[in-house]
Amino acid sequence: MSGQGRVLIVDDHPVVRRGLRIMLEGEGWVSAVLEAATCAEAIRLVMTEPVDVVAMDVGLPDGDGVEATRRIVRDRPATAVLMLTMADDDEVVSRSLHAGARGYLLKDTDPDVIVDALRTVAGGGLVLGPRVGPRVLADLQRRPVELPAPFNQLTPRERDILRYLSAGETNARIARRVGLSEKTVRNQLSAVFAKLGVSDRVQAALLARDVGL
Repeated sequence: MSGQGRVLIVDDHPVVRRGLRIMLEGEGWVSAVLEAATCAEAIRLVMTEPVDVVAMDVGLPDGDGVEATRRIVRDRPATAVLMLTMADDDEVVSRSLHAGARGYLLKDTDPDVIVDALRTVAGGGLVLGPRVGPRVLADLQRRPVELPAPFNQLTPRERDILRYLSAGETNARIARRVGLSEKTVRNQLSAVFAKLGVSDRVQAALLARDVGL
Protein backbone atom coordinates (compact mmCIF):
# COMPACT_ATOMS: atom_id res chain seq x y z
CA MET A 1 0.00 0.00 0.00
CA SER A 2 2.82 2.37 -0.94
CA GLY A 3 1.90 6.00 -0.31
CA GLN A 4 -1.70 5.13 0.54
CA GLY A 5 -1.77 4.69 4.32
CA ARG A 6 -3.67 7.17 6.46
CA VAL A 7 -2.93 6.40 10.12
CA LEU A 8 -4.81 7.60 13.20
CA ILE A 9 -2.98 7.52 16.55
CA VAL A 10 -5.34 7.38 19.54
CA ASP A 11 -3.59 7.99 22.86
CA ASP A 12 -4.08 10.53 25.64
CA HIS A 13 -0.33 11.02 26.13
CA PRO A 14 1.10 13.66 23.75
CA VAL A 15 4.61 12.21 24.00
CA VAL A 16 3.35 8.83 22.76
CA ARG A 17 1.50 10.40 19.86
CA ARG A 18 4.50 12.53 18.94
CA GLY A 19 6.87 9.56 19.02
CA LEU A 20 4.62 7.46 16.79
CA ARG A 21 4.09 10.37 14.42
CA ILE A 22 7.85 10.86 14.01
CA MET A 23 8.32 7.16 13.22
CA LEU A 24 5.40 6.97 10.81
CA GLU A 25 6.14 10.14 8.87
CA GLY A 26 9.39 8.57 7.70
CA GLU A 27 7.58 5.58 6.19
CA GLY A 28 6.96 5.55 2.45
CA TRP A 29 3.60 3.79 2.78
CA VAL A 30 2.19 6.48 5.11
CA SER A 31 0.46 9.39 3.40
CA ALA A 32 -0.98 11.12 6.50
CA VAL A 33 -0.88 10.84 10.30
CA LEU A 34 -3.85 11.98 12.37
CA GLU A 35 -4.10 12.19 16.17
CA ALA A 36 -6.83 11.82 18.78
CA ALA A 37 -6.67 11.89 22.58
CA THR A 38 -10.15 10.52 23.37
CA CYS A 39 -12.62 7.90 22.18
CA ALA A 40 -15.04 10.56 20.99
CA GLU A 41 -12.38 12.36 18.97
CA ALA A 42 -11.18 9.10 17.43
CA ILE A 43 -14.69 8.08 16.37
CA ARG A 44 -15.40 11.54 14.97
CA LEU A 45 -12.21 11.51 12.89
CA VAL A 46 -12.84 8.03 11.50
CA MET A 47 -16.40 8.99 10.56
CA THR A 48 -15.34 12.21 8.83
CA GLU A 49 -11.86 11.46 7.44
CA PRO A 50 -10.54 8.54 5.38
CA VAL A 51 -8.50 6.40 7.80
CA ASP A 52 -6.83 3.12 6.82
CA VAL A 53 -5.49 2.01 10.19
CA VAL A 54 -5.86 3.08 13.83
CA ALA A 55 -3.34 2.63 16.65
CA MET A 56 -5.73 2.46 19.61
CA ASP A 57 -4.96 2.68 23.32
CA VAL A 58 -7.32 0.91 25.74
CA GLY A 59 -7.54 3.31 28.66
CA LEU A 60 -8.70 6.71 27.43
CA PRO A 61 -10.03 9.69 29.43
CA ASP A 62 -13.61 9.41 28.19
CA GLY A 63 -14.00 5.65 27.90
CA ASP A 64 -12.79 2.28 26.72
CA GLY A 65 -10.69 1.98 23.58
CA VAL A 66 -12.11 -1.51 23.03
CA GLU A 67 -15.63 -0.12 22.75
CA ALA A 68 -14.37 2.65 20.47
CA THR A 69 -12.82 -0.08 18.32
CA ARG A 70 -16.13 -1.93 18.21
CA ARG A 71 -17.88 1.22 16.98
CA ILE A 72 -15.21 1.98 14.38
CA VAL A 73 -15.16 -1.56 12.97
CA ARG A 74 -18.96 -1.68 12.89
CA ASP A 75 -19.40 1.64 11.09
CA ARG A 76 -16.17 1.70 9.05
CA PRO A 77 -15.28 -1.96 8.39
CA ALA A 78 -12.54 -0.99 5.92
CA THR A 79 -10.61 0.69 8.75
CA ALA A 80 -8.24 -1.67 10.56
CA VAL A 81 -7.47 -1.27 14.26
CA LEU A 82 -4.30 -2.26 16.10
CA MET A 83 -4.54 -2.11 19.89
CA LEU A 84 -1.39 -0.46 21.26
CA THR A 85 -1.53 -0.44 25.04
CA MET A 86 0.13 -1.23 28.35
CA ALA A 87 -2.77 -3.58 29.24
CA ASP A 88 -1.11 -7.00 29.33
CA ASP A 89 -4.34 -8.77 30.19
CA ASP A 90 -5.85 -11.83 28.51
CA GLU A 91 -9.42 -10.62 29.01
CA VAL A 92 -8.64 -7.30 27.33
CA VAL A 93 -6.95 -9.14 24.46
CA SER A 94 -10.03 -11.33 24.00
CA ARG A 95 -12.41 -8.36 24.17
CA SER A 96 -10.30 -6.45 21.66
CA LEU A 97 -10.24 -9.26 19.12
CA HIS A 98 -13.96 -9.85 19.49
CA ALA A 99 -14.52 -6.11 19.00
CA GLY A 100 -12.82 -6.43 15.63
CA ALA A 101 -9.22 -5.38 16.31
CA ARG A 102 -6.75 -6.94 13.88
CA GLY A 103 -3.84 -6.84 16.27
CA TYR A 104 -2.66 -6.35 19.83
CA LEU A 105 0.75 -5.02 20.85
CA LEU A 106 2.14 -3.71 24.10
CA LYS A 107 3.63 -0.23 24.12
CA ASP A 108 7.07 -1.50 25.08
CA THR A 109 7.29 -3.32 21.73
CA ASP A 110 10.20 -2.29 19.50
CA PRO A 111 9.15 0.80 17.47
CA ASP A 112 10.02 -0.84 14.15
CA VAL A 113 7.76 -3.78 15.04
CA ILE A 114 4.91 -1.37 15.82
CA VAL A 115 5.29 0.34 12.44
CA ASP A 116 5.42 -3.02 10.63
CA ALA A 117 2.35 -4.19 12.57
CA LEU A 118 0.35 -1.13 11.53
CA ARG A 119 1.22 -1.78 7.91
CA THR A 120 0.33 -5.47 8.27
CA VAL A 121 -3.11 -4.88 9.78
CA ALA A 122 -3.79 -2.10 7.27
CA GLY A 123 -3.19 -4.71 4.58
CA GLY A 124 -5.64 -7.16 6.14
CA GLY A 125 -3.23 -9.16 8.32
CA LEU A 126 -3.42 -10.18 11.95
CA VAL A 127 -0.68 -9.29 14.46
CA LEU A 128 -0.31 -10.43 18.06
CA GLY A 129 2.69 -9.39 20.13
CA PRO A 130 5.32 -11.93 21.23
CA ARG A 131 3.97 -12.01 24.79
CA VAL A 132 0.33 -12.09 23.68
CA GLY A 133 0.34 -14.59 20.81
CA PRO A 134 1.70 -17.60 22.74
CA ARG A 135 -0.90 -17.11 25.49
CA VAL A 136 -3.69 -17.00 22.92
CA LEU A 137 -2.36 -20.21 21.38
CA ALA A 138 -1.98 -21.89 24.79
CA ASP A 139 -5.56 -20.94 25.66
CA LEU A 140 -6.81 -22.47 22.44
CA GLN A 141 -4.82 -25.66 23.02
CA ARG A 142 -6.22 -26.10 26.54
CA ARG A 143 -9.80 -26.16 25.35
CA PRO A 144 -11.78 -29.30 24.41
CA VAL A 145 -10.97 -30.92 21.07
CA GLU A 146 -14.50 -32.12 20.27
CA LEU A 147 -15.53 -29.51 17.77
CA PRO A 148 -18.87 -28.55 16.26
CA ALA A 149 -19.53 -28.24 12.55
CA PRO A 150 -17.95 -26.92 10.42
CA PHE A 151 -14.74 -27.26 12.46
CA ASN A 152 -15.10 -31.04 12.59
CA GLN A 153 -14.64 -30.99 8.80
CA LEU A 154 -11.08 -29.71 9.13
CA THR A 155 -8.21 -32.14 8.77
CA PRO A 156 -5.70 -32.40 11.66
CA ARG A 157 -3.18 -30.42 9.60
CA GLU A 158 -5.75 -27.71 8.85
CA ARG A 159 -6.54 -27.47 12.57
CA ASP A 160 -2.86 -27.05 13.40
CA ILE A 161 -2.49 -24.31 10.80
CA LEU A 162 -5.61 -22.57 12.12
CA ARG A 163 -4.26 -22.70 15.70
CA TYR A 164 -1.03 -21.01 14.61
CA LEU A 165 -2.98 -18.43 12.61
CA SER A 166 -5.06 -17.70 15.73
CA ALA A 167 -1.84 -17.02 17.63
CA GLY A 168 -0.91 -14.32 15.11
CA GLU A 169 1.69 -16.30 13.16
CA THR A 170 2.48 -15.29 9.58
CA ASN A 171 2.22 -17.78 6.72
CA ALA A 172 6.01 -18.03 6.61
CA ARG A 173 6.26 -18.90 10.31
CA ILE A 174 3.38 -21.37 10.07
CA ALA A 175 5.13 -23.05 7.14
CA ARG A 176 8.30 -23.51 9.20
CA ARG A 177 6.37 -24.87 12.18
CA VAL A 178 4.41 -27.48 10.23
CA GLY A 179 7.11 -28.35 7.70
CA LEU A 180 5.29 -27.19 4.58
CA SER A 181 5.99 -24.62 1.90
CA GLU A 182 4.46 -21.18 2.29
CA LYS A 183 2.43 -21.76 -0.89
CA THR A 184 0.96 -24.95 0.57
CA VAL A 185 0.05 -23.09 3.77
CA ARG A 186 -1.74 -20.44 1.71
CA ASN A 187 -3.65 -23.13 -0.15
CA GLN A 188 -4.57 -24.90 3.10
CA LEU A 189 -5.77 -21.63 4.61
CA SER A 190 -7.95 -21.01 1.57
CA ALA A 191 -9.50 -24.43 2.16
CA VAL A 192 -9.99 -23.64 5.85
CA PHE A 193 -11.67 -20.31 5.08
CA ALA A 194 -13.99 -22.02 2.58
CA LYS A 195 -14.99 -24.72 5.10
CA LEU A 196 -15.62 -22.14 7.82
CA GLY A 197 -17.45 -19.75 5.53
CA VAL A 198 -15.16 -16.80 6.33
CA SER A 199 -13.22 -14.43 4.13
CA ASP A 200 -10.15 -13.49 6.15
CA ARG A 201 -7.69 -14.42 8.89
CA VAL A 202 -9.30 -12.37 11.64
CA GLN A 203 -12.73 -13.96 11.18
CA ALA A 204 -11.18 -17.43 11.17
CA ALA A 205 -9.12 -16.71 14.31
CA LEU A 206 -12.14 -15.41 16.22
CA LEU A 207 -14.26 -18.42 15.28
CA ALA A 208 -11.44 -20.75 16.33
CA ARG A 209 -11.16 -19.04 19.69
CA ASP A 210 -14.92 -19.16 20.22
CA VAL A 211 -15.11 -22.93 19.76
CA GLY A 212 -11.91 -23.66 21.66
CA LEU A 213 -9.87 -25.03 18.76
